[in-house]
Amino acid sequence: MNKDRTRSASPIPESLVNMDAALRRVVQAEIGPRRPGVVYSDGVTDLEVVQVVTDPSEARRILKRRAPQFAVIVRDIYTGVERATCAVWTGSDRVLKAVAA
Repeated sequence: MNKDRTRSASPIPESLVNMDAALRRVVQAEIGPRRPGVVYSDGVTDLEVVQVVTDPSEARRILKRRAPQFAVIVRDIYTGVERATCAVWTGSDRVLKAVAA
């Protein structure tokens, strides 16, 4: 019997583990302080965060786009309309009401 066929899969290379960790840090920076319950202004309207989705495949499904790494589901404070976004947190965004972590 060929021993190569019975070998277990090789461990994930360290470089891929580091890249995965780096991508998670970038995604968290792009999400910013948005957590469920946080109210923020995006410069146009005031929004309440309903849910933050960090699973890329679920974010792609929700947004019907090919490449998003996250989705933030928000509710417009004035109209009550919910929508999903993958907009990154920018310097013009402002937290109006924070929630305890």
